[in-house]
Amino acid sequence: MELPLESAEREMLARAADFTKTEVAPKAQSWEDERRQPIEAIRAAALAGLAGLEVPEHLGGTGHRFRVKARIAEEIARHCFAFSFSFINHMGLAGKIARDAPEKIAKRYLPEMLTGEAIGCTALTEPAAGSDFAAIATRAKKVAGGWRLTGEKAWITNAAHADLMFLYAQTDPAAGWRGVAGFLVDAREEGVSRVPPFQIMGGHAIGAGGFRFTDHFIPDERMMSPPGEGFKAAMAGVNAARSYVATMCCGMTEAAVHTAARYASERAAFGGHIADFQGLQWRLADAQTDVEAARLLAYRAVLAVESGQNAEIPAAYAKKFATSMADTHLARCMQIMGAAGLRRDYNFGRQIACARIANYVDGTTEIQNERIARNLIKQVSQQQ
Repeated sequence: MELPLESAEREMLARAADFTKTEVAPKAQSWEDERRQPIEAIRAAALAGLAGLEVPEHLGGTGHRFRVKARIAEEIARHCFAFSFSFINHMGLAGKIARDAPEKIAKRYLPEMLTGEAIGCTALTEPAAGSDFAAIATRAKKVAGGWRLTGEKAWITNAAHADLMFLYAQTDPAAGWRGVAGFLVDAREEGVSRVPPFQIMGGHAIGAGGFRFTDHFIPDERMMSPPGEGFKAAMAGVNAARSYVATMCCGMTEAAVHTAARYASERAAFGGHIADFQGLQWRLADAQTDVEAARLLAYRAVLAVESGQNAEIPAAYAKKFATSMADTHLARCMQIMGAAGLRRDYNFGRQIACARIANYVDGTTEIQNERIARNLIKQVSQQQ
């Protein structure tokens, strides 16, 4: 299945593919070896015109549909899931500002985001609040002219270098999820400190880390989602993220299948090539079939998000299946390669770590199970 694209959208996807081949594929392993986030690559992608994908033309962007974002995420992930996830998060904040911020704020911050001068992120997760969004404890207290922010955020993509963030905070603990609001926070201002980037098993190009907020002032004009609407915005954003994470898993797994198939076709053994063995052929067939199945689920979720439908269940199916598929078949493709699969020349070790990351970001696999099961039980109950 392919998502139908218009001429300008195909050109944008081709531009992203060209950028990936020259600026991501040759450098991704060195970023991991150095255990760092490549800010210079984010800036290069921005200067290539990719950061404004969801920003309207009158604000300096290209105003493309969500499906283009999902396809670009998939294309970049073929070579580096971690960088793809990082850049898509930066791109997402630019789109969020364009949609939800007052025009005065948008015109102030978008130019530096579209050139990569300022890096963006979304600050939702906390040390004690992950998938349980209603448990957010970072507090925004109303004061004259704005809000005072106190708390901490953790496991934030791009936190290692982010300048701007869309932050979710609790304005009224007694109100539960109805008290959660969304704010545009400038990390360069007083009262914001950066937690050192996390040292993790892989995927360092994501730049995972956190922030602490000590009596940080946010003016009223930078409240982007009022209390109650903030929680709804978070849920909508998570469903979109689950959809493109699924496409990213398809991209990196399909790249591994092609690498393994190419190697098997060239590796001589027992008077032929290892690709001649039926057992190996069937493993490749299983892997490619599951990639195609995951892509169908992912694209269905993408279309649901794009059309404004309730994408919770399509996104849960897509992320659950695609992350499990990546976990399984990246390891199997590496096994097809034998000991050669351990070499740094190939991407298997780096991408296997990212497949593990994919199982946690934007809701764990267990959370997808909970969403799917709850919906199933509801449907069955209504049929009785």
